[in-house]
Amino acid sequence: MKPKNRVFRNLLKSIGYFLLTLLGVELVLYFLVPVYDFPEPHPFSGDKLYNPYQGIDSTHWRKANFHFHTRAWAGLTNGRRNTHEAFYKTYKSLGYDAPQISNYMSIDRTFEDSTFYIPGYEHGIGVRKKHQILIGSHHVLWLDYSFIQNLNHKQHMLNLLRQDNDVVGIAHPDWEGGYSTDEMRYLSNYDMVEALNHNWRSVPQWDAALSAGRAVYILADDDAHDIDNPNDIQRCCTFVNSQTRKGADIVSALKAGRAFGADIYLSMNEGFAEKAADAKLVPWVSSVNVSGDTLQVTVSERPLKITFIGQEGETKKIVRLSKTGWYKFQPGDTYIRTEITFIKNYKYPTVGTGSTFYLNPVFRYDGTPPSNPLLAEINWPRTWILRLLGLGSVAGLFAAGWFVKRGKTT
Repeated sequence: MKPKNRVFRNLLKSIGYFLLTLLGVELVLYFLVPVYDFPEPHPFSGDKLYNPYQGIDSTHWRKANFHFHTRAWAGLTNGRRNTHEAFYKTYKSLGYDAPQISNYMSIDRTFEDSTFYIPGYEHGIGVRKKHQILIGSHHVLWLDYSFIQNLNHKQHMLNLLRQDNDVVGIAHPDWEGGYSTDEMRYLSNYDMVEALNHNWRSVPQWDAALSAGRAVYILADDDAHDIDNPNDIQRCCTFVNSQTRKGADIVSALKAGRAFGADIYLSMNEGFAEKAADAKLVPWVSSVNVSGDTLQVTVSERPLKITFIGQEGETKKIVRLSKTGWYKFQPGDTYIRTEITFIKNYKYPTVGTGSTFYLNPVFRYDGTPPSNPLLAEINWPRTWILRLLGLGSVAGLFAAGWFVKRGKTT
């Protein structure tokens, strides 16, 4: 055999062994995942109503984006053309108080000396979009399941992420079928759902979680990868009610539900100057109050409609062309969230610019503020059966390969 052919063959063999080793490690990780028992969902209940907006000051809405990609990993990931300076300059020109960067598996430290800085990143390296958005991050979690993920893998990942992040959110759950509505009913131990994303909308997944009694709040983000494309920027944002724009105060308000998601009206091919002008026309939420069994929502400008939505995403009531809408909780209502759709009319800008607001719900509760603690419990017998069978199968495959190789060399 010629030396060049021998070198090429050895190289291919080395690559093959390396890939086989990676596959073996991946298989081991899959078999080590705990098997959980998931309790059946229970909708919110109680004789009291929990309003996360009670007592808000409408002059303290902070415009925020928690999902944007800049250059990272030597330009390997999507977003390589985005500089940090261009990101900050563009979002500030559009009136953002807290623009945040969330690169893949990397906590960006560029603006850590600023008051608004919040460390965060997007977790997930799999072939499908089973990602999480982390806010207030302390460390990057490198573990992920690259191929398929069942309910056990997803719950295990949320549990691990809970340890090193102040806020754990499920990113764009409907994108590529990342999280089904049925899975959202059973998963627990996370804080937020990115129901609005410029690439995708996942409101049914959010309603599925709420209908199962999960007190999780909304995130709305651009998730943009091209800072030079106006069609990608200021599409979705989160308005946070915080007395200051300090990162710690923003995180605290998010966890408490004092925020809402906004789907901002977009005129295609509109330049950044026009977008900045339009941003000044976006209305705001004036008040969200609960008195007795009645929810009342007031906005700064007359909307097209105010829609009250309850269990399983069912529309309960629509109020048209009024700054104030109210809804009286019925005995069967477990939660009510509000969507506010504004009129798109540039001739009369006081009636809004076609945006839609998605408010966090008002929940039924028994006196203990609603939350989303870990409910799934590890089934240890099933877990160890899976591990023994799985690890035994992997060991058997490697042993068979060793014997085949040994037989060829003897």
